[in-house]
Amino acid sequence: MTLTVVLALTAACGSDSSSEGDGDTAAAPKSNLIVVITPSPDNVFFKAEQDAAAAKAEELGYETLVLSHDDDPTKQSQEFDTAISRKAAAIILDNAGADVTETAVQKAKDAGIPSFLIDREINSTGIAVAQIVSNNAQGAALGGQEFAELMDGKGEYAELTGKETDTNAGVRSKGYHDILDQFPDLKMVAQQTANWDQAEALAKTQTILQAHPKIKGIIAGNDTMALGAQAALDAAGKDDVVVVGFDGSPDVVDSIEKDAIKATVLQPASQIAEMAVEQADSFIKTGKAAQPEKQSVDCVLVTDENAAKVEDFAVAS
Repeated sequence: MTLTVVLALTAACGSDSSSEGDGDTAAAPKSNLIVVITPSPDNVFFKAEQDAAAAKAEELGYETLVLSHDDDPTKQSQEFDTAISRKAAAIILDNAGADVTETAVQKAKDAGIPSFLIDREINSTGIAVAQIVSNNAQGAALGGQEFAELMDGKGEYAELTGKETDTNAGVRSKGYHDILDQFPDLKMVAQQTANWDQAEALAKTQTILQAHPKIKGIIAGNDTMALGAQAALDAAGKDDVVVVGFDGSPDVVDSIEKDAIKATVLQPASQIAEMAVEQADSFIKTGKAAQPEKQSVDCVLVTDENAAKVEDFAVAS
């Protein structure tokens, strides 16, 4: 019988080296359980990951335990302890921080439980069996180019960045600037972290607008912050400021269709989660990794031209 437990009530792209399981990992006695651990499903991106991973695991005949660490490393560590005590067959993880996660993943490996990371990488290799992420650099280049074109290559803009502990935040910001810094008439007047949070992005944008009333654009490291920025602009009666996000969330896609937020970079969240489960299934059965540890999946730019075709973090062909 399949058991799915969701514990989350709080608000809210590689190397060519192959990874192969060691003898202890392949031989350890396991249950038929796959544990899925992500940030809070209050964010629809993480909910999509949870749903896709659990559905694929159940389709392949596994029981599932779905947990949320809420970006709390201590809670994440406790959830790894739960997976270990349950003798999980594998862990699918969207982690709570690159550095703080390595100990937990190593602990699971030592217990004979392989980890398959999605969305967010860790800095070390050889601990997780797979790290499958969106090609954040490629996606940020798409978003940066679209933002520059929407800005006509000139004017003041602000950037809202994600959590400093999340490697994606730095990769996306660098990807944006690899493009934007090529336009001498684009001037970044503010760069602040809003920690991936909508309420914080709203507050930070309000402060930015007070200091820079002539601002023409805001580029955000994720869609949640883009929504916060757009809410602040709406409240201020500014309907001529370009906002671009990153994720491809349904709320932002709806906003694009309503000509509010102008664009987002879609990450294939469901596809990546399904890939992780399929690779976990293969590893459980063979003791060997079917793919290189570091894997990236390209992102897709979403604008008013294709927003109507977006569903469940995918663009219909």
